[in-house]
Amino acid sequence: MFVRLLVTALIALVAWAALVRPSEGAGPERAYVVRPADTLWSIAAAHYGGDPRAAVLELQRRNRLTGTLLRPGQRLVLP
Repeated sequence: MFVRLLVTALIALVAWAALVRPSEGAGPERAYVVRPADTLWSIAAAHYGGDPRAAVLELQRRNRLTGTLLRPGQRLVLP
């Protein structure tokens, strides 16, 4: 009985592994080059809908920024 259960679980695992696909819901990452007078808030407001506060935090986390200072020409990854 235990062998049948083990074989059934193994077959289910192999079938699941063959059918699983990566999620493409988020879309590809985009790069953004900072222009003079850009701020994290203005970038977040222009590229994300809704409240920009969450997008500002995500931009900081994704680009490993310790503060809010941006330099013109700096490349940011837009999540």
